[in-house]
Amino acid sequence: MTSKQSTTQFSDFYNEKGIAKKGIPYLRNLLKSDDPLDQLGEECGIFGVYSNHAIDTFSIAEFGMFALQHRGQEASGVSILKEGQILTSKKDDLVLDMFKKIKNPDDFQQGNAAIGHTRYTTAGDNSTKNFQPFYAVNQFGKTHLSFVHNGNVVGIEALRAQLIEKDLPFLGSSDSEVMLRMIQSNLDKGIIEAIRLMSQEIRGAYSILMLTKDGLIAFRDPNGIRPLSIGKIDDNTHVFASETPALQAVGASFVREVEPGEIVWVNDQGIKSYPMDPSLDKPSKCTLCSFEYIYFARPDSILEDIDVYEVRRESGKKLFEQAPVEADLVIGVPDSGIPAAVGYSEASGIPYEPILIKNRYMSRSFIIPTQAMRERVVNLKLNPVISRIKGKRLVVIDDSVVRGTTSKRLIKILLDAGAKEVHFRSASPPIIAPCFLGIDMPSKKDLISANLDKESLREFLGVDSLDFLSVENLKEILKQREYCFGCFTENYPVSKD
Repeated sequence: MTSKQSTTQFSDFYNEKGIAKKGIPYLRNLLKSDDPLDQLGEECGIFGVYSNHAIDTFSIAEFGMFALQHRGQEASGVSILKEGQILTSKKDDLVLDMFKKIKNPDDFQQGNAAIGHTRYTTAGDNSTKNFQPFYAVNQFGKTHLSFVHNGNVVGIEALRAQLIEKDLPFLGSSDSEVMLRMIQSNLDKGIIEAIRLMSQEIRGAYSILMLTKDGLIAFRDPNGIRPLSIGKIDDNTHVFASETPALQAVGASFVREVEPGEIVWVNDQGIKSYPMDPSLDKPSKCTLCSFEYIYFARPDSILEDIDVYEVRRESGKKLFEQAPVEADLVIGVPDSGIPAAVGYSEASGIPYEPILIKNRYMSRSFIIPTQAMRERVVNLKLNPVISRIKGKRLVVIDDSVVRGTTSKRLIKILLDAGAKEVHFRSASPPIIAPCFLGIDMPSKKDLISANLDKESLREFLGVDSLDFLSVENLKEILKQREYCFGCFTENYPVSKD
């Protein structure tokens, strides 16, 4: 690898290297981009608890939501049920900061139930009016229904217009609020029937928790695209969460997943299950988002009885089987690339070393005024141990490649640190299509693998070799289940049109 290759400008690159013509618009667009980080936007996290006796709703909600902070860092909010009243607080803050800013914290303690939300924008803008929980009020101005949603639904414009004509009050522009107002418009038919009627009109991905004065309701879309687990602290206290670590954070044991197309209602009489579609005698087929295993979920999560850490570790082993290479060290890009790096090391016998150091205090993104400073963001987020890199042949494992900008800058950092060779591996297949089901993913013109073939991408990144986990191997690792692989194949369980 020459120093000239590691410092080539984008404009020089596609002229001198002769990249395929279809890739040139992508590279031109990249030059105009102000996005400092090549990453996917994380989806939202939801958490809920219900008990037939008074519990420490403040602390339980805080601990459970904090365990889901990785799923959304833009805003957070909580609703609690106490003495027949639903109280809500939400801020554009991380979970712990939001709880610190609750004006009257005593009001949020010793209730019967709580639901919470950690937000990352997918649909609707980032206005405070789109922060969750959303709620509905009665004629006396009292909240009688609170609602949190993880996912994204499509084709809602006509539904929103119909609901506005019925004088339903819309506060924001979120798809989640459309679902709430649809349920609200049919409450006279009963809460279960109102959810069923909503599901007949809505297409997309949704895992939802609703808090009423009579209990807590959880349900998933018929495809089960977004995760939702059930746990219990004791026989009278049930917990719901996007991921199982949130159950453990509050001392709850895992019971099961909410099934696709299932409505679960827990109240003082216990817990009951209802089919979203009464004509079906068993749950729908689950097509959980496969990217949960690759990137979004915590490595200590269990999704659909599959260990997320083991999926990532096996991905690394499969990458070595696909593309073995001689090297001195394997390194993983923190955090989600590390288990795959461990797996690659185990399969290859090449030592793994954690020599990319992550700044643990870099959470939410921030505005960077100049291009020169934007180039330094990767150094703020990740920095190498130079003494362990100089003169070494490296295998670098990351969870995925989205735009390619951060991967290219990271590789330059390693080459500048004296790496002799860099062999780059992605623990996911090439991302060739944007997601519209709850992941904030760039448009197709911004996805590098949709615009460059593998050899052109290798040259663009400036690496000695490049490979991606194949879709076939990902399916094998996931036990050939019918997950959603839409961003890799353009085949989705739900049509966008």
